Amino acid sequence: MADSNQSITLQAPVAGVVVPLTAVPDPVFAGLTLGEGIAIDPLGECLHAPCDGVVVQCARTHHAFTLKTEAGVELLLHLGLDTVELKGEGIEPLVTVGDQVRAGDPMCRFDADALARGASALITPLVITEAAGWQLLPPKHREGERVSLGEPLLVLTRTAVELADTRADGPLAERRVILALASGLHARPAARLRAIAREHSVSLTVQHERSTGNVNSASADSLSALMNLGLTDGAALTLIVQGEAAEAALDAAERLLTTPEVEEHSAPPSSTLTAVTLKKGELAGLVASPGLAIGPLVSYQLPLPTVPLMGEGEAVETARLKEALLRVGEALAQAEAQATRQGQSAEAEIFAAHGAWLEDPDLVAAAGEFIGEGHSAGHAWREALGAEAAQLAVSGNTLLAARVADLRDLQRRVMAELSDDQQAVLPELPEGAIVAAEELTPSELVAVAALHPAGLCLAGGGTTSHVAILARARGIPCLVAMGSALMKAVNDAPDEGVILDAEDGRLVLTPSSTQWAEVTERIDISRRDAETARSAAFETVITRDGRKVGVYANVGSAEEARLAAANGADGVGLLRSEFLFLERDSAPSETTQRDEYQAALEALGGKPVIIRTLDIGADKQLPYLRLPSVPNPALGVRGARLWASHPELLETQLRALLGVTPLEALHIMLPMVSEVGELREVRQRLEALASEMGLDSRPRLGAMIEVPSAALCADSLATEADFLSIGTNDLTQYTLAMDREDPALSARADVLHPAVLRLIQTTVEGAKGHCPVGVCGAAASDDLAAPLLVALGIDELSVEPARVPAVKAALRRLDVTALAAELPVLLALDGAGAVRGRLGEWLAQPTETITTTTTLERC
Repeated sequence: MADSNQSITLQAPVAGVVVPLTAVPDPVFAGLTLGEGIAIDPLGECLHAPCDGVVVQCARTHHAFTLKTEAGVELLLHLGLDTVELKGEGIEPLVTVGDQVRAGDPMCRFDADALARGASALITPLVITEAAGWQLLPPKHREGERVSLGEPLLVLTRTAVELADTRADGPLAERRVILALASGLHARPAARLRAIAREHSVSLTVQHERSTGNVNSASADSLSALMNLGLTDGAALTLIVQGEAAEAALDAAERLLTTPEVEEHSAPPSSTLTAVTLKKGELAGLVASPGLAIGPLVSYQLPLPTVPLMGEGEAVETARLKEALLRVGEALAQAEAQATRQGQSAEAEIFAAHGAWLEDPDLVAAAGEFIGEGHSAGHAWREALGAEAAQLAVSGNTLLAARVADLRDLQRRVMAELSDDQQAVLPELPEGAIVAAEELTPSELVAVAALHPAGLCLAGGGTTSHVAILARARGIPCLVAMGSALMKAVNDAPDEGVILDAEDGRLVLTPSSTQWAEVTERIDISRRDAETARSAAFETVITRDGRKVGVYANVGSAEEARLAAANGADGVGLLRSEFLFLERDSAPSETTQRDEYQAALEALGGKPVIIRTLDIGADKQLPYLRLPSVPNPALGVRGARLWASHPELLETQLRALLGVTPLEALHIMLPMVSEVGELREVRQRLEALASEMGLDSRPRLGAMIEVPSAALCADSLATEADFLSIGTNDLTQYTLAMDREDPALSARADVLHPAVLRLIQTTVEGAKGHCPVGVCGAAASDDLAAPLLVALGIDELSVEPARVPAVKAALRRLDVTALAAELPVLLALDGAGAVRGRLGEWLAQPTETITTTTTLERC
């Protein structure tokens, strides 16, 4: 209800218990993606209007309603979480689009028992999705308080000035920067720029002066506007920020735009056409994902969902579009959260960028114009995104053109929500087909990958496209930017098949029998090597000279522990317990932790599982545990140092760990140990807790070697520890004084630097006769570093689960004694580059020619 012209009071739509919106167990609501608000865990079975207004949207599954007040404020009332999956069962709508309601009028009835059985939660968010110049005051009700139906719940007040004047509110600051993103200002950094503006509650504008003297500008609110600036590496920009936190926002924006990107799945070096000399019957393409494939060339084209041309009125179609955008946004947020949990950071960033683009006000406004002309919501969205895609395609910027597939993906997703068609059926693909398409959207790529194609050929796209990233992540050979000749060639391709050479960048349409035989043999050798590695993955590694080496797995959850067991890991060398603590509003309970740890132990069936205690600080922070801001967080409170100021976290975690069975399989590892006293204190606390709990056995306790002081004092640590594990990422960082998060230094921060290798050697020598030493850092998976680590005396390597079979196979071919004889030569070299070069030459020799003599001296 409106108390006056200056405030709006929202009433409780149902009796229940107050839940802060940020505590709602759904990333879309908790992250305030849709807007600010509050939630209620209902005690009644009828939702009522929180204020006067017009119903502008009713979900077809009856679980969500949008009201618009006379002042233009829009409110979303969302019954329960994941209730869309119930398809309206147990919910009776009492209003429809266009109805005028008064505060307290019933909007829907629901069967609480039925919803509780089918939904993930009954928690009902009330969200201000469009503030229209009003701002929400902090809620007076605290978490857990009970409210009655109709009780005042939230208050909105009119902002002091209208939107056109908000730029005068708060300091105005600007800064000149030079864009240092090799791929320019594309979707993901644009999405991050918008997030910075929102996080600091500022308006942020990017200006770029062209060589012609024209100045183009774009608000960070619009991803399309930012990308259409066409900014490339080296562009001079002016950032203009308005708000109380203007300087902090400028600092964050400058760091983002001036720090070169590091792509986890970067394009392979051969992504160029210049070296390709084509023969008759061949097409060239850019290598987006390397590999070889043979098979029939099959065209792939999925039609857009059908939608009506004309609509049922502007209010109805606008509401339909908002509901469709909400559903797609929810799906993208869930996909992003799942990818994050699985450690698929590249995919998570793609979903996040799509989610940000979905909220782009320019795209929504463009669709709104078509709706205003009488078109349906589906057709309006199709036209708006079609026009934007066409603009990107002719921009002349290869990176922007690569984003067309992302727009097409969003076009299809939203149209599917607005279509009465059944879900589109994927075209049938013969087994082992090489798929040819004009473009593939990321979601289409995921669907096609499930059909196990031998390879992909795209007429458009680029090596930096999201489809290329996904293809590389899945190991599917892929060529892109092949041009219009590709689709014309599909009809002429022989039934016997074609050769996709995604190493040299060519598609051989009419291969000779000799070419076919050669490529078939190369593929067979690669496949046999992989199958041999997998078949022997469960066997113990014994090197050529009889050395036994353990190959463990690094995991972040019980699910990944099961994957490690399926790949033949000898145990878990590192379970990163911090993943239990991240993306939460409070620390996990003892029960939650114990259940996850127990599941990991059960997955390995009695094999050792090393669980690292909470490792927070530097690049990893918790929202509920804000550590003091310091000039260099990497040298601040992190790892073992955290327990002095937050002993309750360690206490709970140790109790959870001691609650698992069998304790004999559990190994507890303490991170960031710099001296033996830190390890001794934890052992004493562990002993005290075990005695309190009446336990007869004890888990093993070990320390990570991540700082030079720990490596240099390994002999004293080894007398207290049951095992040591070297974290090569941090050890390299601290030894070379090179921030591992700095992309400009990442190539130089190499574990094969002689100084780092000498510290590893010192650690092994110090622990000799006391305890085993493992490596759980990235170096364990490095094809060159892994053999050298074993030659230095490392007993166990811990790698990503999928790498276990290949690492085991490589170590079985190694003569450790012969390589160890080369250590004096390697450790005397000038730097990591020299070590890599010499070591690569030595490992490339046929194994039968390697002897225990110093072969490197003869190179």
